Amino acid sequence: MKKISGLIIFVQVVSTCAFGQSDIVLENRDLRLKWEETPNGYVLDEITLHRNSEAIAVPNTQGSYLALYSKSTPDTQPDTSLMERAQGHVFDSYKYIISRWVDNFRPVALNTAGEATSFYPTNAKSGPNGVEFIHQADQFTAEITWTLDHLYTSDIWVEMRIKAKQSGYFSFASPTLFATSPDDLEWAMLPGYFQGHEIQPDLLRAYAYGQGIPNIPVVVRERTASTLSPLIQNKQGITLAVIADPEATATDPWAGSHDTRSEWRLGLSLMNRQAQLSPTLYHPVLGEMDSFMEAGEERIFRFRFSIQQNDWFQVYQHAIYDVYDFRKAVELKNTRESLSNRILSMLNYLKDDRTSLWNIHEYQGMEIGAQSYLGGVVGSDRDAMKNADYGAMWMLARITGDSVLNETRLQPARNFKLTQQQTEDGFFKGAAVGQYYLWKSRRFTEEWGDYVEPIALTYYTMLDIGNILLFDPTDQALKDRLRIGADKLLQWQHADGGWEVAYDRHTKQPVFTDQLDLRPTFYGLIVAYRLLGDEKYLKGAVKGADWFVTNAVKKGYFLGVCGDVRFVPDFATAQSAQALLDLFEITRNDSYLEAAVETAKIYTASIYTHPIPSQEVKEVRGKRKEDWEISQVGLSFEHGGTLGSANGGGPIALASHAGLFVRMADLTGEQLFRDMARAAAWGRDAFVDSTTHVASYYWARMDDGAGPFPHHAWWQVGWITDYLMAEISSRSNGLIKFPRGFVAPKVGPHQSYGFAPGTLFGNEVALWLPAEGLKVSNQQVDFMAAKSIENGDTYLILLNNSTRIQRSAVHFRVPDAAYSKAVLLDENGDKCEDMFAEDGNFTVSMQPFGLKVIKLTN
Repeated sequence: MKKISGLIIFVQVVSTCAFGQSDIVLENRDLRLKWEETPNGYVLDEITLHRNSEAIAVPNTQGSYLALYSKSTPDTQPDTSLMERAQGHVFDSYKYIISRWVDNFRPVALNTAGEATSFYPTNAKSGPNGVEFIHQADQFTAEITWTLDHLYTSDIWVEMRIKAKQSGYFSFASPTLFATSPDDLEWAMLPGYFQGHEIQPDLLRAYAYGQGIPNIPVVVRERTASTLSPLIQNKQGITLAVIADPEATATDPWAGSHDTRSEWRLGLSLMNRQAQLSPTLYHPVLGEMDSFMEAGEERIFRFRFSIQQNDWFQVYQHAIYDVYDFRKAVELKNTRESLSNRILSMLNYLKDDRTSLWNIHEYQGMEIGAQSYLGGVVGSDRDAMKNADYGAMWMLARITGDSVLNETRLQPARNFKLTQQQTEDGFFKGAAVGQYYLWKSRRFTEEWGDYVEPIALTYYTMLDIGNILLFDPTDQALKDRLRIGADKLLQWQHADGGWEVAYDRHTKQPVFTDQLDLRPTFYGLIVAYRLLGDEKYLKGAVKGADWFVTNAVKKGYFLGVCGDVRFVPDFATAQSAQALLDLFEITRNDSYLEAAVETAKIYTASIYTHPIPSQEVKEVRGKRKEDWEISQVGLSFEHGGTLGSANGGGPIALASHAGLFVRMADLTGEQLFRDMARAAAWGRDAFVDSTTHVASYYWARMDDGAGPFPHHAWWQVGWITDYLMAEISSRSNGLIKFPRGFVAPKVGPHQSYGFAPGTLFGNEVALWLPAEGLKVSNQQVDFMAAKSIENGDTYLILLNNSTRIQRSAVHFRVPDAAYSKAVLLDENGDKCEDMFAEDGNFTVSMQPFGLKVIKLTN
C-alpha cells in the first residue's frame, strides 16, 4: 500500500458552484476523496486515510456506478445448469428448503438480470455541503450527493435521487469505491450470510453454508441479513463497509398489521456485478418492491460508506451502534413479566401432563418418559417423543424441590436416556440411536434420515448423561454409559482430530461427505474427562479442539446441527464458543480463549440489529403493540443465510447465547456482547403465551406459545437461568458465583446450575428458587435465592433488568422459618441498610443494571 508523507488538515474543500470542474475534492481530518474529470466522466482518483502522522492511499479506486434496467418483468427462470454444478441435488429431499435453494439461482439473485449500465457521472461540483454529481442516461437521470459525516468522520453519506425517463424496472447499486484483490483479502462478511478470509470456489459451501465468499456476485435479501452492512477488511487493516440508511431502504418485517418479511427492497452483496470484491447494496431490487417506475417517477437511495483503518469488528459495531442505534433495543424494554416469574410459571406448565404433552411408555422393560414432538420427523405418525434439556430438568427439580418433578419426571426421563443409547457390540456401540422415540413403532429415529452423527453421540449420550451425573454422581449405570460413549467418540476420531459428519446406519459408510464436521463434537470428551477423570479423554478433547480451531474458527467456517435443513450453520456456532471457553478453563491454554472470543464475535452476526426499534403502534393479530415489543432486534436466528428457517419464520425467541454473551463481555470488555444478551432476554412478552408463559419459538408465530414443541419450555428454563446467573456473577464482580454444568444439546451454549454449592460474598451457599413465600412486585426486577450451607441464613438476590431506577415491594418469607434480622447488601456485599424482618415485607430501590441482596438471619 502506498503511503503519503505529511498530514492534510483541511476540513473540506470548497470550490465554485459551477458544474464541470476538473477536480472535485471532499476532505476532512480522516478522509480525502478526489474525483478527476475524464472523457468517461468523473472517476474517483484518490482515497486517502489520515491517521496519526501519516496518510495512507487506498489503491484501485474507481467510483463507478451501476444501473440495471428491464423494460418488462425480469426473467425468473432458475439457472439449473449452475445449480447442478453447485451440487444442488443434495437438497432434493429437504422439503423445507428446496424451494429456497432454487430461488438462489434465479437471475436477480445471481445478478444476471436486466440490462446493466456502468457509468461515471458526467457533471459535478463541490460546495459547502459536499459534492454533487449529475448523470444523464437514456432511461434515467441520476442526481448524487456525497457528504462527509461531521460526527463520524470516517463516514460518507451518499444520496442517489433517480428519475425515470422511460417506464420499466430499475435497480441501482451503491458505487464501487475500490476493489480489493483476492490476494489482499483479510476478512469479508455479509452479516447473517457469508464470512471468511477467502473466495470459496465451492459454490455449495459458500452459497448454502456461508463458508467463505461466493465466487460469483450473488445478491441476497435483507430478511436474513442480521446487520445491513456488508464489509471487507484488507491485509493493510483498512475496512470498507457500506451501510444502508435505516429509513425506508430495507423491508420493515412487520409493517402495519402483518408480517412483511417476504418483501424484497434491499439487495446486498460482497461483490459488484463485475465480480470484484467490493461491498455493494442494491435499491430497489430489480423486479421487486418499488422497482417499476413510470416515466417521471423518482426513487431515492441513501446509504453511507465507512472507511477505517480498523478491524472488521470495530467497523461492524459502528454500523450497529452509531447507524442502527442498537442501544434502543435495550432502553425501550418494559416487561410485564419478569424472567424469574416466567421460570416459576413454566414450572407449573411442565408439571401438567396435559399442557406439556408428557408421555410414559413401556420400552425394553422400563417406563420411559418424554414430551410429544409434533414437528417434522421422518417416519413419524404424530407419535414422536423427545426430551430437550436434561440439565434444566434436574436443575429445576433441585433448586425448587418440586415433588412432581422429582417423583414423576426424572426417573422416566433417565430411563429414556438409557434406551436411547446403543449397547450392543458393533460399529455403533455407545452411540445415540436417535433423537426421537416413535411410540407406535417402538423405535428411536433421527430427524431427517437413517444415519448416526458423532455429534449426536456428544449431545444425546454424553451431554445429557453428564448433566444428570452432576446432580447424581452415584449413578453407576450412567457412568458406565458415559464411558462407552466416550470410548466410541475416541474410536471415531480421525488421526487429525476431526470426525465425520455422519455414518449411514446400514452401510456404516460416511455420509454428507461434501461437508466437514465443523461443530463442537469434541465437547463430549470434555464431559467424560470432568466426570471420569481419564486423561485420554482430555487428550482427545484437545486434539479435537485443535482441529476445530484450525478448520473452523480460523477460517470462519461452521456447520449446524439441524438435520431437517441439512446442517446449515446455526446456534452450534455459539455452542462452540462456550465449548472452547470450557476447555480453556481446564487447560488454561490461551489459544482456546482466543478462539472462543473470535467465535463469539462471529456469532454476533446471527443477531438482528435492524430496523431501529420505535414506539410506533402496530396491530398484531387484533392487538395493539408498540414496535419495540415485536422487534426482531436482539433476537438470533435458528439458522440464517440463503436456506435457514429465518427466511420464513424469522428469528427465534430462544436466546441460549445470552449467558455466554454476558461472560464474553466480562472477558473482553466488549459492551456489544452484554447489550445483545439483554436485548434478547428483556421485554419479550409479545412472544409469550399468556396461559402457559411459554414463548413461541419462531418470531412469526408471535404469542402462539410452544405449539408442536412443548419440550422447548425446558430450553427456556435453561437459557433464562443461565442468563440470570451470568448477570449475577458479572454484576457482583464474581463475588456471587455458582459452578456451571455442561451446555444443553443442540440449541446453544446455556449451562445448568445448582448441582454443587456456590459462593455468595464468601459464604458457601446452595442455589434456590422458592416457589412459595416470595413475591417481587416490580416485573423489571428479577430474582434468585440461596441458602447457607453452614447456618440458617437465606439470601434473596435481586437484579434490576432495566435502564432506569426501579423500586419494588418484596415479600420474602421462608415457610416454617423465623428470622429476627434482615440486611440489604449491595453488589460488593457491603451493608446498605438494616431492614425489619418479621413480616417479610421489604421495599428495595435499585440503580439501572443494579444488584441488591436481602439477607435473612436468625
